[in-house]
Amino acid sequence: MDIATHTHQVLTAALRQLLRPLFRVLLRQSMSFVAFEELAKRVYVEVAMNEFAIEGKKPSISRASILSGLTRKEVQRLLAEAPGYEGDSGERYNRAARVLTGWTRDTEFLGEDGEPRALPFDGDTGFAALVRRYSGDMPARAVLDELVRVGAVRRREDGQHELVTRAYVPQRSAADKLAILGVDVADLVATIGHNMEHGEADPRFQRKVMYHSIPVTALPAFRKLAAAQGQALLERLDRWLLAHDSDIPADGSGPERRRVGVGIHYFEGPASGSTPDSQGELP
Repeated sequence: MDIATHTHQVLTAALRQLLRPLFRVLLRQSMSFVAFEELAKRVYVEVAMNEFAIEGKKPSISRASILSGLTRKEVQRLLAEAPGYEGDSGERYNRAARVLTGWTRDTEFLGEDGEPRALPFDGDTGFAALVRRYSGDMPARAVLDELVRVGAVRRREDGQHELVTRAYVPQRSAADKLAILGVDVADLVATIGHNMEHGEADPRFQRKVMYHSIPVTALPAFRKLAAAQGQALLERLDRWLLAHDSDIPADGSGPERRRVGVGIHYFEGPASGSTPDSQGELP
């Protein structure tokens, strides 16, 4: 078997694994394969046009057709039709998360016990001041309404606002959870893609620890441990990023800026009977 054939087989197997959990989500949301296929065609063409042009030449329908395997007529149709709703979920997600992180660790918004205290809306250490410090020019009322809507903040009868959860993970809206699917999974796939192409010269951190035969009775304790230590690590990294974050000057001067972060997630599934020794993995 030659290298190209083997690579194609490995890619096919990887895609089958990737698509299974994605298709479970799509089927639960009643998205038909026809709708998925149309979307896949459109994104294939967009990526081919925007990221795979020959250096020094403008993107062309002919090249997009060759790369995607679609006819020129189909490519033209997909480019001519208006794209679907993209939304602002990524930016809203990131800004809301920054406000919650600031609330949990900035001493001006903590009580004597070191826990996030309830905040009035106005005042030097109120919610509006918190938003100004951690979310730039976003309207404080809009941020508050968003955090209340997703269940992260609760309005009390005395007019104060208290933190319900330390993370921006919507509890109520399926649409918000689906938006996070797009943001977080896309980041992970992009990191894997970068490491495939540039891993030797410029690797990006991507690791996991996994055992194959943990008793289910031990899982509640591990979930709690993973959540606590994962949160602590993210808060340490957040402090470093905040110290280096700054607004882009109006004249566009200064070094190039990038969106950057680290994600942590817990996972579990059926035990594998093929590895009875339960050796740990740190790939």
